[in-house]
Amino acid sequence: MFTRAIFSTLMIGLLAVGCSSKPKNSQDLAAAGNADGANSGLTLELNGDSDSNKAGGLRTVFFGYDSSNLDSEGKETLKNNAEFLKTNAAVEVQVEGHCDERGGRQYNLALGERRAKSVRDHLVALGVAAKRVSIVSYGNERPSTEGHDESAWSKNRRGNFVVTAK
Repeated sequence: MFTRAIFSTLMIGLLAVGCSSKPKNSQDLAAAGNADGANSGLTLELNGDSDSNKAGGLRTVFFGYDSSNLDSEGKETLKNNAEFLKTNAAVEVQVEGHCDERGGRQYNLALGERRAKSVRDHLVALGVAAKRVSIVSYGNERPSTEGHDESAWSKNRRGNFVVTAK
């Protein structure tokens, strides 16, 4: 009986210690969400991406059909992404340019590259160092949403952020 009590006490102690983690520095605090260390549901993982919400405060940017131009919503998203990147100076990202399934392979790879460049160039204009933002195009090879209608296509025309360093 005495052994069971000791075992229970040790287990409760270990659980309490294991569950009480908090960010250790200001970058971790910013990545976690709030200056008081409270996590606002943000997850910042190495190789995490904005499509899966594992890239901290970075959000995916969406594009119109056959376009690499940023609309007002895309610019607002990038403004917020730039603020996140400036606050988290160790974070580096790769912007993936994606397209919907329409168009040929070479055309979509070129369009995806223009989209990724558009995102990078806008971030740089907002004060993010260019060396922190690399680009790649996947054309229509990695859809985020399956389907053959505008609802699916609009979700696949995007610039996705992948954390390459944190």
